[in-house]
Order: sequence, then C-alpha cells, then structure tokens
Amino acid sequence: MSFDTKRVARLALIGVAAASLAACASRPKPTGPVAPTPPAPTQEAPPPYTPPPAQPVDQGPVPGSVQDFVVNIGERIYFDTDSYDIRADAQPTLAAQAQWLNRYPAVKVRIEGNADERGTREYNLALGARRANAIRVFLTGQGVSASRIETISYGKERPIDPGTGEEAWAKNRNGRTAITDGAR
Repeated sequence: MSFDTKRVARLALIGVAAASLAACASRPKPTGPVAPTPPAPTQEAPPPYTPPPAQPVDQGPVPGSVQDFVVNIGERIYFDTDSYDIRADAQPTLAAQAQWLNRYPAVKVRIEGNADERGTREYNLALGARRANAIRVFLTGQGVSASRIETISYGKERPIDPGTGEEAWAKNRNGRTAITDGAR
C-alpha cells in the first residue's frame, strides 16, 4: 500500500471515530428557567347521539273515521216532547252530517230513534220510528242516497240518561246517526 493510501485510510478511520464520539456525546443541559411544555390537547369523544323522547302528536281523528264523525260533526240531535219535528237547533248538525256523508259516499248509517220513559212501549216505539224517519228525510233532502240509510226505533229501551225528570227525559228524546259501514 502506498503512503497516500495509508494516509487516506487513517483519515477515514479518524473521521469515523470522530463521528461515533459525536453521536454518543451528551447534550448540555439548558441553563435558566425552562417553560413547561403544555400538555397535548385532549379531545374527548362526544357522547353518542340520543334522540329526544318521542312526543305524542295529537293529530285528531282520522278524516272519514267514526271518531271524525262523532267528534267533528255530531251524531245526535234532540226532539221536543211528543214530537218528531226537526228542531231549528238540530238543523246545523244534520246539515253537517249530510255534507260529511256526501264527502264519504262509501259510508252507511243507521238512524236510531229514541224516546223518554213516559208513555207506553208501543207509543214510544212508534214515536222513535217517526223521529228516525224525519232524520232520514232531512238527510236524503240534502243529497244523501236513501240506500245508505237504515232506520230503527228503540223507543224508551235505550236511554242515555237513566234518571227521571225533565233533564233526563230531554236527553233521551233523541235521534242518533250511527255509522255502520264504510268508515276508515
């Protein structure tokens, strides 16, 4: 080996040794106060989504249902003593019944005529039948097909108020339009 080659090899060894020592040397400690390192921000995972409790929504009766008819229109009208004439205060209810029935042509009804407890059974059955028929005539006069209406008299057999006296009797002198078929 030549002198130059030996010299280059020695210089290379010295360089490798110096680099090794530099890598192993400790770093000097900083002098003076050192600012603390702030902690790394932590991100908490948001809580899982919980939907609010369902609130019942009162949407009212379903249009075209029995409940719609009873609540929004009215199923019952009242009569004077020993009379089957439609009273003036009953006409708006019957007109509304006719409009509702014309809106829902698949619906069929039964008109129930009722009487108070006074009078004989036969008399009250006849009076109940005349009351049911008077309602039927009113409804057909408003365009409701007669084929959709049946009538029945219960006379004094189905009182809505079991009491005795004018207040109870006034409630029991009635005609009820009951839906029998075709409602939602």
